[in-house]
Amino acid sequence: MTPEASAPITAVPSDTAALDLPGRKLRHIEACLLPESQYQGVTTGLEGVPWPYRALPERDLNAVDLRVSFLGRALSAPVMIGAMTGGAERAAVINRNLAVAAQRLGLGMMLGSQRVMLERPEARASFQVRDVAPDILLIGNLGAAQLLKGYGAAQLDEAARLVGADALAIHVNPLQEAMQSGGDTDWRGVLARLQEVVPQARVPLMLKEVGHGLGADVARAVRGMGFAAIDVAGAGGTSWARVEQLAERGVVSSPDLCELGLPTATALREVRGVLPDVPLVASGGIRTGLDAARALRLGADVVAVARPLLAPALESADAAEAWLRNFVWELRVALFVGGFGDVRSVQTGLPLA
Repeated sequence: MTPEASAPITAVPSDTAALDLPGRKLRHIEACLLPESQYQGVTTGLEGVPWPYRALPERDLNAVDLRVSFLGRALSAPVMIGAMTGGAERAAVINRNLAVAAQRLGLGMMLGSQRVMLERPEARASFQVRDVAPDILLIGNLGAAQLLKGYGAAQLDEAARLVGADALAIHVNPLQEAMQSGGDTDWRGVLARLQEVVPQARVPLMLKEVGHGLGADVARAVRGMGFAAIDVAGAGGTSWARVEQLAERGVVSSPDLCELGLPTATALREVRGVLPDVPLVASGGIRTGLDAARALRLGADVVAVARPLLAPALESADAAEAWLRNFVWELRVALFVGGFGDVRSVQTGLPLA
């Protein structure tokens, strides 16, 4: 960890925390780099998913095919850079380094919440990455809570257009908002707004949590709305409830509440059971290529990784690329020793003959 990564976080008075969006984004970055930002007693559950080992795999490691298509775009591996940040100069460095790495490797990328750039045009530059990553699958990001505050399909489409995104994530984060002074805590009517807005948007939309998990109840509630994909964003990695308390107060003052959430493996099983044909992203505590392989085994179409890339992205595009390249290698090795020739064979549960 770099020296700046371990610097203490300065708490912010509650009456200004909700107003200073760019400052809050910087404090989020600092908080995410701390070990205290991670779930302390909840795991993803992926460690309990059996993975086959074949001592005679009848495979060539270098011939294992990781290529997939997601949301109409080709990826060299079923891997995306998860949503992180935006809205400040330091965030711009992170986003551009990540985008360069994604472009080099042929992977996808999600942006952090774009609310700040819609409300403060001076923040737009921190989200602009198309000039360094013209070919990647790029997914924008806005909060579902904003749909209850006047945002509609026009704002969703505009957020995607301004950054050249192929799709847009609508994130849901009630626990995070509850931990934030001035957070959006009145979610009454959100399902009705989604039902109204999703069909109106021109850009493909993906529903995602931020790290506390989507389960069967949510999957049933949004079934038929027209979401192009779902990101289950399960518990076991970064707790954004912890991040909010660290960023605002400097300490985690409600640790039991911050451990709430649906583990990633459970979220995958539940959502896949309700929505067998909807493309799924597995995120939330994905740390290794073996994690990714196990998530694919549970029905994910792609995985997304965020927090492990934060420190490398602060260093350089080369550092981010190196981390991702090793992650993809681990995934390839997992398929190789499991006797799988490609991603589809993992998802169907059978090695290719």
